[in-house]
Amino acid sequence: MEFTLQIMTVLAAIMLFGLGMTSMFVPSKMLKNFSVEPIGTAGLSTIRSVAGGLFLASFGLIAFGLATGQTEAFLPVALLMAAVVIGRFVGLVADGFDKSVVPPIIVELVIIAVLINVHAPTAMI
Repeated sequence: MEFTLQIMTVLAAIMLFGLGMTSMFVPSKMLKNFSVEPIGTAGLSTIRSVAGGLFLASFGLIAFGLATGQTEAFLPVALLMAAVVIGRFVGLVADGFDKSVVPPIIVELVIIAVLINVHAPTAMI
C-alpha cells in the first residue's frame, strides 16, 4: 500500500473513531456538527446509536483492514460514505444549496477515493 494512501487511511480511521466516540458518549457535542436538535431521550439515543454506531463500525472495518492487510474491508466503508454523499446531494436538490454542506462532501469524497485506491491502486479515481 502506498505510504501516502496508508497515512490518509489512518487519518480517516482516526476521524471516524473520534466522531463515533463523541457521537456515542457525548452526543450533545455533535448536535452542532450534525446541525440537528434531538427530541428528548429518543433523539439523543439516535445520535448515539445510528451516528455513533455507523462511525465506529466504519472505524472498525478500516482498523481491521489496516491490521490484517485485507483491504476488502475498506469497500463497505467506501459504500457507506457514498450513500452519505448521495444523501447530501439529495438534500441539496430537495432543500436548496447551503455552502456548509460542501466541506463534508469533499471530505467524504476524499475518503471514498482513498479507500478505493488503497484497495485497488490501479483504479485511481
